[in-house]
Amino acid sequence: MHQPSPPFDAQAARRLREGLGMAFGHVAYGLRAQYGLFVDPETVVAWERGQAVPNEQELTALAGVLWCSPAELIATAATLREHRVARGLSAEELARRVGVAPHAYQRMEDEGSWRGTERQTAALAEVLGLGPRALITATGGDEALAELLRDAATTRWQAYVKPVVKRVPLPKRIVESALQQLHTEYHARVVATSSWGAIGTTGDEGRAYLDEITARFWAAVGP
Repeated sequence: MHQPSPPFDAQAARRLREGLGMAFGHVAYGLRAQYGLFVDPETVVAWERGQAVPNEQELTALAGVLWCSPAELIATAATLREHRVARGLSAEELARRVGVAPHAYQRMEDEGSWRGTERQTAALAEVLGLGPRALITATGGDEALAELLRDAATTRWQAYVKPVVKRVPLPKRIVESALQQLHTEYHARVVATSSWGAIGTTGDEGRAYLDEITARFWAAVGP
């Protein structure tokens, strides 16, 4: 299966190379001599000009040649794979550290949908250094969380504490407080305007509502 290239920070690569006093040929030589990658100087130029991007193996090797961490060469890590590459971990090593079978982990990473247990999810967050919000995005849980938050706000919020805690590694009391706040705010707005009660169903208006309620949840639970 073809793996998409991580979001490469071309400016950072150029800055690091120049800081070391290296020419493009020096980088190409290092990739070949140290990592067995036959990358010509023209390709290194293309990377820095944004005309091409290194794949996962090339990015990891380039970080070694430029004496930096892979994370310094990734513009903004968002997916599970991008966070893993930023930490310089192979899929097999990450799977081992979080207690998941390598083939199962690779399938979840490829699909962009994490299905680990609560213990495995906590280990994943620790190994990758992810806070609750980054973890939800990396594991493909944004949509599911938004749906849970909408239902908690519009119906009986107490029933959604456990499902939200299962997805978001936060103390139960913090989630309870946030869901109660969302519920109170929603019903206050229903009283204030009859049109508000229709928000959160379908279409652009529904999408806007999900975005708003998710933003309110993260503001309530803190960074």
